[in-house]
Amino acid sequence: MADSKLEIKVGAITFSGEGNGDWLSKQLDKVLARIPELLAAPSDIAQNSGSGGAHQPIIGGAQHTQASGTLATFLKTANANDSQTRKFLATALWLHDAEDKNRLTTSDVSGALSKHKQGKLTNASNCLAENAKRGYCVREGKQFYVTNEGRESLK
Repeated sequence: MADSKLEIKVGAITFSGEGNGDWLSKQLDKVLARIPELLAAPSDIAQNSGSGGAHQPIIGGAQHTQASGTLATFLKTANANDSQTRKFLATALWLHDAEDKNRLTTSDVSGALSKHKQGKLTNASNCLAENAKRGYCVREGKQFYVTNEGRESLK
């Protein structure tokens, strides 16, 4: 159950969030830092950068999928509930963005799925290997991160 709820509107930009107070504060800081950029962007982009779900903010001139909201919502939005490899990738991306983790382990992904009651992966290491083979993840020792190609694949 969410312990904090927030909604703000600045011009055409609306941000609303619900969740843990620390997490919500971090998300608000991200939005506030981008307000000048979002206000200068065309109105259709500013409207897509609102609350929850996956959206395509402008980062360095390119569009990228940004994970936010709850894990369950993001998995559904990314159509990641039927394929274990895609579910692994979407969960990793959500951890990168929503929980601000730069490097992950397979245990992080499995733990997040369990913590948020989104089922289990049969073999998380195999899911990572498949995503790495496709160029969606890059391994660094025992850790990995999601590439821009991995982000794009979840659109």
